[in-house]
Amino acid sequence: MTEMRLRRLASDEPANWPEALTQPATFTALDAWLNVVRHIYKYRVYRFETEIESDVTGLLALTHVKHPIFGNYLTTSPFGSYGGFAFASPEARDFLMTEARLLAAELGVEYINLRFDAGDDSPPPGWIQHPVYATYRLDLNPDPEALLPTFSSDHRNHIRKSLKKGFIVKFGHLDLLDDAYEALSQSMHELGSPYHAKAYLRTMAEFLGDTLEFAVLYTPDGKLAGAGVFIFHGKVATNLHANILRNFRSDYAGEFLYWKVIERYCQKGYQVFDIGRSLLGSGNETFKMKWRPRKEMLAYWYALKPGAELPSLNQKNPKFAFAIATWKRLPAFLVRRLGPFLIRGLA
Repeated sequence: MTEMRLRRLASDEPANWPEALTQPATFTALDAWLNVVRHIYKYRVYRFETEIESDVTGLLALTHVKHPIFGNYLTTSPFGSYGGFAFASPEARDFLMTEARLLAAELGVEYINLRFDAGDDSPPPGWIQHPVYATYRLDLNPDPEALLPTFSSDHRNHIRKSLKKGFIVKFGHLDLLDDAYEALSQSMHELGSPYHAKAYLRTMAEFLGDTLEFAVLYTPDGKLAGAGVFIFHGKVATNLHANILRNFRSDYAGEFLYWKVIERYCQKGYQVFDIGRSLLGSGNETFKMKWRPRKEMLAYWYALKPGAELPSLNQKNPKFAFAIATWKRLPAFLVRRLGPFLIRGLA
């Protein structure tokens, strides 16, 4: 029987991974995405594959994050929800996880975080699952109107009300960069969270090309009301970021934006709309569940350095409550200067 072997890819070597693995590993495993991370934040990326003869049976892409506030760690799917790890067999999985621990020891990191869709699998000994995030996948239909009966009557009513408000949504690429950034940075400020510099979105659009699309929402008089960033991989359209400015939430601007996105991707032939991850029990989760998606728990498997604690780098951590409240009150010019420095550690 041919033995499985493990190989580390050279830093400049293009990955040549089969679709059967890159699809579950999502766009965050692809060179285009990892090159965005390298280009903007100068982080080292380590890629591994398992092989039997000439067949790739597993892949793992780890980004090394070093930040003075948020620590020193390895993670998959940097600045994405999940992905960067896929395997065709338990043997391939274990080969890759063992190699991840060897790399962690070599680099002296505090922990490894593998973020992926593990299905019903439990982590092997020495790894801990931190069940705080789910993703929400809506199966699309070539006729978007066929989805409406699956929603509650209240939700259908909210969509209809939103359509009467006169909102306008534009879909585009670098032509919408300025407005997309302005809406996203403003809305993240309102939520008390840091956001990237505009160069992050520009580089993402340039590197991902036509697999990325911006959506910008406007009021009837042309004011910004919200925006989103959507990425396409195979037959899946993924919501990377989508936010509505506070003043327009009561007018069901979120319902309008999401419905127009769903209509568009149904008509373009995508089979699944991944609405994106949310913290369990959050307001984001409540909104996403209105669309009747399949809620699927994400594996956030951790291997900790001896003596290290399980990290909790999210807004539910009570340690961040004061920082979030303070961030909301800071002036925009300061938030936009400090935000990219902070968020680079929250990969």
